[in-house]
Amino acid sequence: MNFLIKFSLKNVAAIFIITFLIILGGLYSFSNLKMEMLPDIESPVLTIEAIYPGASPDDVNENVTMKLEEQVKNIQGVETIESSSFENVGIVSLTFPYDTDLDKMEQEVAKAIDQAQLSEDVQTDILRFSLSMIPVYDISVFAKGDTDLTTYMEEEVVPALKKVKGVQNVAVAGEEHHLVQITVDKEKALQSGLTLSSIQQQINAKYLSFPAGQVQADDLEISVRVEEKLETIEELENLQLLPPGINQLNATPVFLKDIANVEEVTKQTELTRYNLKDAISLVVTKKQDANTVEVADEVTSVLNEYEDKMNYYIGFDSASTVKDSVHTLVREGLLGAVFASLAVLLFLRNIRATIIAVISIPFSLIFASIFLNQLDISLNMMTLGGMAVAVGRVVDDSIVVIENIFRRARRAGEEKISSELIIDSTKEIIKAIVSSTLTTIVVFLPLGFVEGETGGFFMPFALTITFALIASLLVSVTLVPILAKYSFKRVPKEEKEGFLQRKYAKLIERSLNHKVVTIVIACLLLAGSIMLVPRLGFTFLPNEEQKILTASIELPAATTMARTNEVSLEIEELFNEQNEIKDITAAVGSRDMFTGLKLENKANYFLTLEDGVQVDEFVKGLRKDMEAVMGEEAEEGQFTVQELAMGGPPTNNNIMIDLYSNDLDELQKAAKKVEAYLKKNEDLKNVTNNFTDKQRQYLVEIDSSKSSEFGVAGMQVLGTISDQTRPVEVGELTLNEDVKTVQLSYDEELTANDLQELTVFSQKGPVNLEEIADVKEIESFTSIQKLDGKVFARISAQVKGNDIQAVTDQVTAGVKNDIKLPEGVSFESGGGSEETTEQFQQMGIAMIAAIGLVYLTMLITFGKARIPIIILSSLVFVPIGSFTALFLAKEPLSISVMIGFLMLIGIVVTNAIVLTDRITRNQEEKGLTIREALIEAGKTRLRPILMTALATIAALLPLAFTTSSGTIISKGLALTVIGGLASSTLLTLILIPILYELFFFRRSKKERINKTTEITH
Repeated sequence: MNFLIKFSLKNVAAIFIITFLIILGGLYSFSNLKMEMLPDIESPVLTIEAIYPGASPDDVNENVTMKLEEQVKNIQGVETIESSSFENVGIVSLTFPYDTDLDKMEQEVAKAIDQAQLSEDVQTDILRFSLSMIPVYDISVFAKGDTDLTTYMEEEVVPALKKVKGVQNVAVAGEEHHLVQITVDKEKALQSGLTLSSIQQQINAKYLSFPAGQVQADDLEISVRVEEKLETIEELENLQLLPPGINQLNATPVFLKDIANVEEVTKQTELTRYNLKDAISLVVTKKQDANTVEVADEVTSVLNEYEDKMNYYIGFDSASTVKDSVHTLVREGLLGAVFASLAVLLFLRNIRATIIAVISIPFSLIFASIFLNQLDISLNMMTLGGMAVAVGRVVDDSIVVIENIFRRARRAGEEKISSELIIDSTKEIIKAIVSSTLTTIVVFLPLGFVEGETGGFFMPFALTITFALIASLLVSVTLVPILAKYSFKRVPKEEKEGFLQRKYAKLIERSLNHKVVTIVIACLLLAGSIMLVPRLGFTFLPNEEQKILTASIELPAATTMARTNEVSLEIEELFNEQNEIKDITAAVGSRDMFTGLKLENKANYFLTLEDGVQVDEFVKGLRKDMEAVMGEEAEEGQFTVQELAMGGPPTNNNIMIDLYSNDLDELQKAAKKVEAYLKKNEDLKNVTNNFTDKQRQYLVEIDSSKSSEFGVAGMQVLGTISDQTRPVEVGELTLNEDVKTVQLSYDEELTANDLQELTVFSQKGPVNLEEIADVKEIESFTSIQKLDGKVFARISAQVKGNDIQAVTDQVTAGVKNDIKLPEGVSFESGGGSEETTEQFQQMGIAMIAAIGLVYLTMLITFGKARIPIIILSSLVFVPIGSFTALFLAKEPLSISVMIGFLMLIGIVVTNAIVLTDRITRNQEEKGLTIREALIEAGKTRLRPILMTALATIAALLPLAFTTSSGTIISKGLALTVIGGLASSTLLTLILIPILYELFFFRRSKKERINKTTEITH
């Protein structure tokens, strides 16, 4: 570092050029940083989605889910396996340790799927979840004039959006599908011995295109190709059909038009609306490495190009949330920089000296941007929070350097500051600023060993502060000396000791003479602050209100989309009547973005609230209103309404009660009891129960002896029933020079009575289904949920307040003591409380490790074992101010607070180092006694210590008192640092001298005796 000081003063031009290049590189890097809400952390979860058309939940569980579970449980590293079996779909989710190589695990899962030997009808896909899967936009589009919006979207808009750099996918919902509908007269088809399947096969057979070898012609071999196809709808109508399974040569063919009506129709497989108006919905997602804000801006730019043909409205906008969060933190950071500058000016009372000191703020942040860009770390809540928090700390080194140069120059009385004085002044405190900066940096190293998403989310925060601190140290020993040399033409002579210094010198002497009393008072203050802890509350991250709500309704599983839509319209009317709701985006029968399930009995909503709405109170009232509507329209249905969960570091503000039993009926009863109990608890909200109600189902039990007698196979019965109950997709055919989807269905729906009398073609001729099978109505569960192979029901809820531990303990005890669970049902409680406790323990270990690293760093720097212990003792009294500040602000203990304590280890130690370094120098270089060295060091270092502490506190004030959203992680941290730094600074100035004299008690006592003897003589 001494080399850097001399090099800088000798090569001023080179330093300015390097500085200029770093500023340019930093500004360029900052402008290229991706803007995100939070660091994009990929959850260590792989999900297998298996689609098994036509299968019931029991079939999916037996033939798909269980086979997959049997194979994937052998994959090394799997922590938990959770599965859900729905109608047509099975989902198996595998959770791995946080640092797992998911690419490798995905290959292992793919192998396990192959080994499961699933039916050919089962289609599987492996899905991952990361924050990038959250849509950038959910856009509702409306046609202008006579625009065919579906075609226009398909041919123009969506292709243009997909070309936007960074767009991953554009999912379209609510569009009209044009198809050729073949409606078959069931009675006529039966008379002709035709089924939908046989018609489908004969239509597809007319589409033939195969090479047929070659023929010789004029010494040339020419390829021959055989083709057959239906080119028009008229040709399709005139297709001749023959019944299958008999001698077709003797059968009389029929034309398709004789037994069916062929027409072009439009159909919607899902319905989307915006403020009760039918719309087409566009859900835009981005690539993982793309900039959310840039993608959003480019998407809106593209959409604006088509405004002559359509209007659009944005119902869900994650980019605006990102912008608001970024702008808020930038504003708080700038305010912090201004406050820190004013704090420095208050002490230095010199504008030039203040400018020199605070120049490290913008330079450090610009410097940090270069490394963030190189590491592909986005500009998010964590990095901006790190910058905002770093503003107060990065100025410390420059303050100490400029203050020492200024003080030495005033004491020397030189008219112009010389290079020698600057070098000597900087060298005098170089060891203190290097060791203090290093100790602040090393406290963040253990954060890299905190497991799970917590470590991943806070690492960008730690790296931002680390890069900024490195830059601040370099500025303090290069730019600050140069600017000091050329900025001051005349330095006023040193004034006499100020009032504050004189009073402080007397306070130190009085404290040194009454060590026991002083230490006892400090310990009493510490004990009093610790007594506040139980009243603070205990959470992972404090709850923060969101201005977007998500809601849903789910009707019984067999409900048609038409009926779901009827109920949805009533719910939407309810939403529309609420003055607090600004916009309503509705989707009926749409695919869920996380599970991929597409349910006709479900509708989902995004509700954007007006500013100033008290969310908790409004949601409570809205839930009652929804309950009333559902009671009238769909009593058996379920509904939810809650604040939008944007992802990010887990708040862990939840409670989960898991019930286990092999008796599904008893499990359902138990789940309903627990659900009702949790809903009565005023401390809980958003109570959900994953165990669904039963639905009616017809079971066809084939009598093997009778079916064998008629020569009917089980698959034939299955095919016959399927043929009657669902449309048959013929596929996409080119008709009238256009590719069209062709679909077959009967003109009459199959009723329960028809099912028993359904005709099955056997080897002995037609036979009614009831002659070979028993048809009965039963009730079955719409889904089967399992955790690690055991069937379970999970009832979960969010805690309204911030004392998660207390509420969790109360609820767990209540379920155990107040609810009589059916025999055979066991329960386990869990959720945020356990995870929070585990994360707090890890952070505690990280803090202990940080203290160890700080001690090691100072031991290497000072070379004495006792000095670092004296310095670290200042940390003991940090909780006094921190707990008091949190209590006054009603802020709970959280992981943000723990990060604040981690930061305080570095910041508080810095002040102690600056003071202790001066004490040691006074003894070694000036030969002062310990008592004299303590008093002189205190008076000399009082101003820089107060300056650095006040600058850091001032810089954090905007974060501590902000009411804006998006700063929740920084708020608790800021309060912790402000309170802890305030109390520890005051106590450091008093207790460090006391502890120093105690640690060197023999030597101090000997010096006082010798001094008394000298006075006597």
